[in-house]
Formats: sequence, C-alpha cells, structure tokens
Amino acid sequence: QVQLVESGGGLVQAGGSLRLSCAASGRTFSSYAMGWFRQAPGKEREFVSYISGSGGNTYYADSVKGRFTISRDNAKNTVFLQVNSLKPEDTAVYYCAAKRGDAFYFSSRTERLYDYWGQGTQVTVSS
Repeated sequence: QVQLVESGGGLVQAGGSLRLSCAASGRTFSSYAMGWFRQAPGKEREFVSYISGSGGNTYYADSVKGRFTISRDNAKNTVFLQVNSLKPEDTAVYYCAAKRGDAFYFSSRTERLYDYWGQGTQVTVSS
C-alpha cells in the first residue's frame, strides 16, 4: 500500500510559479513511476506529466511542455512538479499518482493504469 500526500498548491497570479510536492509512504518508492494529473472545474481529469521510477524518462502534456518540470527524489520518497508561467487555464486540482513499474509514452497518460492516488492540491491562477 502506498499513500500519497500532495502539497504546495495555492493562489498565484498569472505568470507566477509554484512547486508542487507529493510525498509517498513505503520503502519501494523507486519501483513506482509517478504521474501528475489535474482536474479543472466542470472538466475531466487530464494527464499533466510522468516520470519513471529512476527519473530517467519524463513526459509532458503539450499544454504544459516548456513550463512545467517533473522531478523526483527517491531518497526522500517525493516527486515534484515545478509549475512556471502559470495561466488561468492551469487552474485545477492537481493529483499525483503512483504506478507499479514504468510506462511507455501513451500508457503513461492512462489513469486506470495507476495504482494509487493522492487527495489533490488546489492551484488557482488569477488573471
């Protein structure tokens, strides 16, 4: 069982930055690939970013590429999402998720392949 706790969300002006964190329980964190997803009001949850267990592979949604950076610290059981140049359309609840084993490009975007989910952290971007 893996428990995930997100933090770092908040209210920020357009153009601002935040660093989201997701702390995981357990002793085998590096065996899990991690993903970030988000859900805006009235919309379906969508893929944001992915990082493999070793941190060697990362993927991003086109809408955040160049603005968001995913990273992980396996010694601290934590995955990060640095979000820069925020736009009002980035407003959403951001969720981290853990998947046993790594994923390929397309499967990294598939929610049902992830085994554990956090409770989410709200990011609100004002214009």
